[in-house]
Amino acid sequence: MTIMSQCQSGTWKLINSSALIAELNQTPDLSRLENVKKLLGIAKIKVINSAFIENRAAELQQLGFSSYDATHIASAERSQADVFLTTDDRLFKKAQKNSQLINVKINNPVQWLALVIQAEESNDENST
Repeated sequence: MTIMSQCQSGTWKLINSSALIAELNQTPDLSRLENVKKLLGIAKIKVINSAFIENRAAELQQLGFSSYDATHIASAERSQADVFLTTDDRLFKKAQKNSQLINVKINNPVQWLALVIQAEESNDENST
């Protein structure tokens, strides 16, 4: 909720993508689908599928990422996102293993938020 609140206020930017919408549309739980789509309504940037994304996704699939995961990562790279957040442990571990070949930081939202808060607290201590 903290991450979404920061996106809502405009402090951080949530990025949406064609790939994310396509995957969400596979969700059988319609109430969950609607809730997620409402959350994505605050996204200020939407990455549209392109030849670049398709080609990059194919490269990422060669590293063992699923089609959807590869497309999500390629979309994040294309948008020059600071971080790609995922709760998918399998994707996260594979990304860590291949971090030298991926052009976006990938992290778990809880771990990433803890790092951000720690960095802000450290900056506050240094500036006083």
